[in-house]
Amino acid sequence: MKSIKTRVVGAFILIIVITILIFEVLLIELLQSYYYKNTEEIVTNQIKISSDFYSRYFSNVSLKDNILDNVDVFWNQTESQVQILDLEGNVLMDSIGVIHKDKLSTSDVRKALSGDHATWIGKVNYDNHEVMAVSHPLISSNKQIGVIRFVTSLEKINKAIINISMVFIFIGLGVIIIAISVSYIISNTIVSPIKDVTKIAEQMAEGNFKVRGSNEYDDEIGKLNDTLNYMAEEITKKEQLKNEFISSISHELRTPLTSIKGWASTLNTDNNDNEEILKDGLIIIENETERLTKMVEELLDFSRFNSGKMILKIQETNFKDILNYIRINMMPRAQRANLFFNVDFKGENDKVYIDRDRIKQVLINVLDNAFRFTKPKGYVILISQIKDDVLTIEIKDNGCGINNQELPKVKEKFYKGKTNKSNTGLGLSISDEIIKMHNGQINIDSDLGQGTKVIIKIPISKKVIIDE
Repeated sequence: MKSIKTRVVGAFILIIVITILIFEVLLIELLQSYYYKNTEEIVTNQIKISSDFYSRYFSNVSLKDNILDNVDVFWNQTESQVQILDLEGNVLMDSIGVIHKDKLSTSDVRKALSGDHATWIGKVNYDNHEVMAVSHPLISSNKQIGVIRFVTSLEKINKAIINISMVFIFIGLGVIIIAISVSYIISNTIVSPIKDVTKIAEQMAEGNFKVRGSNEYDDEIGKLNDTLNYMAEEITKKEQLKNEFISSISHELRTPLTSIKGWASTLNTDNNDNEEILKDGLIIIENETERLTKMVEELLDFSRFNSGKMILKIQETNFKDILNYIRINMMPRAQRANLFFNVDFKGENDKVYIDRDRIKQVLINVLDNAFRFTKPKGYVILISQIKDDVLTIEIKDNGCGINNQELPKVKEKFYKGKTNKSNTGLGLSISDEIIKMHNGQINIDSDLGQGTKVIIKIPISKKVIIDE
């Protein structure tokens, strides 16, 4: 398996090498073009001077006679090899004495014979190096009588180009070496933090959530490191809450079971004929059984939410019927606790599309908390109304309230706060999930010692509920 470091360094090197190669090729091509262009311009200027000189001073004599009588004139203007050709391409004169048995037919000669100036670069059989040939028509009395051709060797020019190219190549190699070193250093700044994060993640995967990573860079890796630290903190908190929940639920289950077992043993004795004791025992057993049933139901609901198996049964419902049920169900509880309890519905429209049983469960959970944390002679009031296709339910009390530190956590799973009046710590969490499944929301506003207000908002439109 290739490491990230190998891939990063390899990618950097590949990009740099390709870039330098392209740059080197372009630079050498430009260098060669520059040298060749300068050489061509020099030779062109020389050949034009010779051609003009011939046209002015020797045009009254035939080309062959001029060659015989004034042979030195043609190469006095240049150090290049000079060739004079007739109109058929035959070489009449060669300044270095090369004998040409065949007619010349290179591209520059063909163009010059047609009256154009031309340049050709290539190999000749009497030189081991490339040559540059510049051909120009010879004019006499406004008539072309032949071609003058200057041929210069490119040996020195090519050597100069090669020498300068080698310098460029060595510079390029130096740049590549420096770039590789820099790439290695840069890759370390990327790979080392990743290795550290990986080691931390491996330790977390093994269950060590106390380990923390240090954030050296404010980038994506730093953000990943912060995320892992945050995840570890959250897992630690959840693990602590879970352990506290298991301990608490064990205690909560043990208490009613102990009570039931104790009263069952008492009622099972042979000498127990007191009807009042029998009645009290059965009432306590019934109440504790109901308490156990509620705890088990909350645990089952929690399990359904976690597994995604909770399904709402949405149907058209008269909300006033639900409120009547809540009033009848909760009023005896309020009277036993010596609390003022009132349920009110404002408005005419009372048709909603909800899961009536789940909404009853939410209202009972919220009211149960309100009753539990409100002292005798206090009040718990439920007010509801439908406005702009939204069902709003407001439950407020003048109980002990919730402090600012605990308020954001009260809807979290297993959270029970610092009071010993909470049960499983799942009631509000389950209620919040039910309202969210209705596309609604629960907001809690509370001040310590001033009471609590719970506002539930649910869209009542059939289309909104069913489509979602």
